[in-house]
Amino acid sequence: MSLRLSTVILPYLRWHEGGRSAWQRAEQLGFHTAFTYDHLSWRTFREGPWYGAVPTLTAAAGATDRLRLGTLVTSPNFRHPVTLAKELIALDDISGGRITLGIGAGGSGFDATTLLQSGEEPWTPRERADRFGEFVPLLDRLLTEDSVSHDGTFYSAREAYNIPGCVQRPRLPFAVAATGPRGLKLAAGYGQAWVTTGDPKLFETGTPEQSVQAIRGQVEKLTTACETVGRDVNELNKVLLTGFTPDRARPLESLDAFVDFAGRHMELGFTDIVIHWPVADYPDFAADEKVFEHIAMEAVAQLG
Repeated sequence: MSLRLSTVILPYLRWHEGGRSAWQRAEQLGFHTAFTYDHLSWRTFREGPWYGAVPTLTAAAGATDRLRLGTLVTSPNFRHPVTLAKELIALDDISGGRITLGIGAGGSGFDATTLLQSGEEPWTPRERADRFGEFVPLLDRLLTEDSVSHDGTFYSAREAYNIPGCVQRPRLPFAVAATGPRGLKLAAGYGQAWVTTGDPKLFETGTPEQSVQAIRGQVEKLTTACETVGRDVNELNKVLLTGFTPDRARPLESLDAFVDFAGRHMELGFTDIVIHWPVADYPDFAADEKVFEHIAMEAVAQLG
């Protein structure tokens, strides 16, 4: 399978002041999918503009015709599966079946604290994993069954109707972000794709070679998880979200640099590489726009 190249467009631009044109340009450049982050706010953007993922994707669906659209990633940190399912079904309909849901357990950033009541502690990693373990199967049901009732530890649904369901059948695809055993099992059981950003422990002091080795280990663990549930690991697309490995922005410095980077990860079985749309004020995403577009138009052909 040839590589699919996709992009992430951060939702910080006003729609009529660069937002719309970025999504349309992504389609013109031939990206397979354009994703956006599904956060309440993110890192240094917290005190500046930041727009909601679902309305942004709805607008992007109306401004494009062929480009697939999605989140990287949605999490239980501030989403409930019942209301999320309703929004996704509408979004899949509006886009004509072009939506992919990137989904993960969530982290410890602003999403995890913004909705806390006074004195309430953020969820621990174990609690986030517990919620994710209930969230994904319930969302799967909500997107594939006409009516769902569920009494769980964290989530409830009382005759939640979702007619007519997704345009994509049996539902829109899940791209499950995971590196731990419980998340990888969910990816194996419910995902049409698996997402990784590499090993975060290597970001500051690791080397690109160490990163490749760590990701190879993640792929091996995914293979084991698939074997456990009786699934062929080759059925899952494997997605690398770039910008969080020790390479940082170096793969976007030239076409040759990107082809080398992507080729090393294709050898590990990756089917999809996702690069960030240039953000001038964020160093790790501050690619030269001409080089970025050159990569978008030429890299896939060079990688065969």
